[in-house]
Parts: sequence; structure tokens; C-alpha cells
Amino acid sequence: MKLDEIISKKKRHEPFFLGTGQVLAGACMTSFSAVFVKLTHVGPTTSAFYRVFFGGIVLLLFALIARHRLRVGWRPFGLIALCGLFFALDLAIWHRSVLYIGPGLSTILANFQVFFLGVFGIFILKETPTIRYIISVPLAFYGLILIVGFNWSVLESSYKAGLLLGILTALAYSCYLITLRNLQSLYQNLSSYAVVALISIVTAFFLVIQMMTEGASYKIPDIQSWATLLAYGIMCQGLGWVLISKGIGKITASRAGLILLLQPTLTFIWDVLLFNRPTDLVDILGALMAIVAIYLGSAK
Repeated sequence: MKLDEIISKKKRHEPFFLGTGQVLAGACMTSFSAVFVKLTHVGPTTSAFYRVFFGGIVLLLFALIARHRLRVGWRPFGLIALCGLFFALDLAIWHRSVLYIGPGLSTILANFQVFFLGVFGIFILKETPTIRYIISVPLAFYGLILIVGFNWSVLESSYKAGLLLGILTALAYSCYLITLRNLQSLYQNLSSYAVVALISIVTAFFLVIQMMTEGASYKIPDIQSWATLLAYGIMCQGLGWVLISKGIGKITASRAGLILLLQPTLTFIWDVLLFNRPTDLVDILGALMAIVAIYLGSAK
């Protein structure tokens, strides 16, 4: 093979390897989201607020540096506001789930949004369910049963509440994704950076309203909380999703979906390593079954 042919082949593959690396790095960064929620010493709504507040600032700076247009019309802003409302619900519910059942299981449950999206596609968009999807639903819930246990009555009330909140998180997140998809399909000229930055700011606004309702404090009490909240906002909401957004268009959808499964997988591992989550072979098998089911459900 001639030198120029080797160079040409290398250049053709550069976007693929770059995209894979970007999505991989983004998935690893966002896998720490629930860990930061657990480590900070503020309430669940307050930590959600600082995630989107700090992350929104980072995303706005990216958009300004790249000279992306931030001004949008009233109609697209209406959808952005709706995205912000659903995302605020998602974060407020999920943060409580993290505190009740731990980072690993709450993150796996949040990824059950693929099943709600599938239901939306079947009943609203009249899509035909695939064999993979049909297999994935019972597989996911059997995996969940293995993690939780077969005897529901022995579970603590807070643990049961955490499981329910995890499922509600998946529902709220699926509503966010459906609205975001609608926004992107109707207004394709909008910058994705600008859209996510504006959604973050609007989400912060709705979380402020929730904090006022709860009487929650904005105070960040100690250095550990400052460090974890800054890392949470900048690394997870900001840099992590910037990397995923930049890389996901350079690789196939199936590869992107597979790489993004690192997020719940790593979060479960961090839960075991950092918070001594009691885990045996049955728990590991259940987690693997649920994660495989998430992939099957989202493969299309």
C-alpha cells in the first residue's frame, strides 16, 4: 500500500476514533453524577439547582466562544421552557431516589426511560415493536427484581419510595427527550450548544421555584460540598455532555448506545467501591441483565 493511500485511510478513520473517544470520555464523566449527589451536604433540590446553574454557565461560555446564536423565537423558546420543566422534574425526583436507594440502582432505573420512549413510539407514533424491545422489557424488570429481592414486604418504606422515584425519573426524562426531539426536528437551525445551555438556565429557574416552595437553602455549607457541586455542574452537566454531543454524530448509533451504557455500569461500580453497597453475584447478574435490557430497548 502506498504512503498516500495509508495517510488517506488514516484520515478517513480519524473522525470515528475521535468520536468514540469523545463519547467514551463523556460517558465516564457523567457516570459520576449520582456520586456527587451522594457526596454533597445539601438537599436534593439544591444540588439539582447547582448542577444546572454551574453547568449552564459552562455551556453558555462554550456557545459564546463558538459564536453560536443564543437568540431564539418565542415558539422555540416555548419548547425550551417545556424541556426545562421536564428536566427540573427529572432532577428533583432522581436526586431523592439517589439518597434513598444509592447511586447505582437509581441510575439504572433512570435509564429505563428507553422503555417509556418505546411505549410512546408504539401507541403515539404507531411504530411496530421490535423483537428486541419485546424481549428487553421483561428482562429489565427481572434484573431489577434480582437486585431488589423477591420479597417486597421486607423492604424499608424509604427504599420502596426510592424505587418508585427511580421509575418516575425515567418517565420525566422520557418526556424531556420527546420534547427535545420535537424541538430539534422543528427548528434544525438552532445550535445544540445554545439549546442545551438555555434549557439548563430555564431548568435552574424552575428549580428555584421548587426551592422556594420547599423552603430550601441556597447555602453551600463546606468545602466538600463546593467541590462536589462544582464538579457536578462543570464536569457532568457541562463538559460531559459537550463531549457526548460532539462525538455522537461521528459514530454509528449502535456504537454510541453501547458506549453510553458505561454510564449506569460505572455508576453501579462507583456505588459498590465508594459507598460499600452490599453486592453479591445475584445483584451483579441483575444489574447486568437490566443494562443489557436497556441496550436492547434503545438499539433501534
